[in-house]
Amino acid sequence: MKNILLPTDFSENSWNAVAYALDYFTKKSCNFYILHVTEIYKYSNGSSLITNINTTLEKTIVNQAKINLQNLLKKIKKLSVGTQHSFVTIYSKDSFVSTVKQHVVEKNIDLIVMGTKGASRIKKAIIGSNTADLITKVKCPVMAIPEKAKFHKLKNITFPTDYNIFYQTKILNNLLKLIKNSDATLRILHVGKKDEKLTTYQEENKEYLNTFFIDEKHSFHKVTNKKIEAGIQCFVESRAVDMIVMVAKNLNLFQQILFKPTVEEISYHTEVPFLVLHE
Repeated sequence: MKNILLPTDFSENSWNAVAYALDYFTKKSCNFYILHVTEIYKYSNGSSLITNINTTLEKTIVNQAKINLQNLLKKIKKLSVGTQHSFVTIYSKDSFVSTVKQHVVEKNIDLIVMGTKGASRIKKAIIGSNTADLITKVKCPVMAIPEKAKFHKLKNITFPTDYNIFYQTKILNNLLKLIKNSDATLRILHVGKKDEKLTTYQEENKEYLNTFFIDEKHSFHKVTNKKIEAGIQCFVESRAVDMIVMVAKNLNLFQQILFKPTVEEISYHTEVPFLVLHE
């Protein structure tokens, strides 16, 4: 039985993530925990003390949030076709990150699935602050679902790496399960500069990946580009990539792909789901 946490702010983006999760786990036994967090102190007009918040305003906010959760639950049950799915709603007034951390432990959460907006003309932040906080501060796998992503059978899973990190067996086993369950091909991608050669250490890590996935469908690819995000975009377009898997440990590569502001032409942020794994 999988335990899946679905944080929501009741936006279209968060609903898209919920719909993706339901489709992704259609044939799996799952407990879905639908979480909404209202950080009440943000409504306190600059006051740092929650006791100073107008009581009527707080009650209104809380009541509306609970109504929205119940309405969302009804919408989910109409969409869900999984016969082995159960749903629980959770409401909290605490901080978002601390609430998620608490329930990850208490509910033994296997995966967090959350929507993310991607780049826009007005604000070129690649992902929202809540999703960024989850990825960097909560030690639980996070599947970030962009606004335009729609679920379909995974055929090509891309794993970007610079080969500068030796990945622990636990991380690679999680990736292995994903490949086996999806019957997908793993595309191990390195974006580098022209004439760049791998160091001995990088070559060793590359060979280890080849050995680890020797019995699975996998291939190695290099894209020449000065900018990692642009190189990934080229690869996504040429290979019809269905999901990109990252490891949070590789902060340098991670920040360039997920957190670095980018241009509108980088469309994978709005179309391709990211799965972020932690050691």
